[in-house]
Amino acid sequence: MTAGVFFLITEVTAIAGLALYQPVLADPNHPGSDTGVLLGGLLELLLVAAVIGSAVTLYPIVKRQNPGLALGYVCARLLEAAIICVGTISVLSIVTLREQGMDNAVGKVLLAFHEWAFLLGPNFVLGANSLMLAALMYRSGLVPRAIAVLGLIGGPLICVSATAVLFGRYEQVSTVGALAALPVFAWEVSLALYLIIKGFKPSAPMATQPH
Repeated sequence: MTAGVFFLITEVTAIAGLALYQPVLADPNHPGSDTGVLLGGLLELLLVAAVIGSAVTLYPIVKRQNPGLALGYVCARLLEAAIICVGTISVLSIVTLREQGMDNAVGKVLLAFHEWAFLLGPNFVLGANSLMLAALMYRSGLVPRAIAVLGLIGGPLICVSATAVLFGRYEQVSTVGALAALPVFAWEVSLALYLIIKGFKPSAPMATQPH
């Protein structure tokens, strides 16, 4: 259940944080208040905590299936959290510099940092750790296989989409990018709700194995 709550928090904070960042992402020298942007930064910090929390709570269970893959999942989640922090720092730095009369060129540089962090963390690395966890869940039978299959599809798909963005095929925040992210979003939400409502399947051997 705890892991499910962490996953649900990651979805809520990621979407809300990005929405609150929009004034700065659209124009670093926007004329409005920075309160919403600062709140977005706070939500990003909660996102980082939830990303780490989801890995830490699942590790003692999934390591029984494959210790190496489980450790790889934890490391990937930590890397994702670190990259998210880089993006958050870049946006919050814009807020600080705006108060000092920031040059437009500096603002664009910081926005570029955020864009690359957003591509690398919540896309490439998220795709990798989604694939690893989905594989662990599929093999262990801890959750219905239909849920695990969403992760097995969504993880590689978002990595392919991120590669297309990397080479300029389309914008990261676009209709195509959103459609490519839907399976991994469905994977995380369905996993979160299943764990919160039902927990791990009691029929799975790993659910009853000692730590």
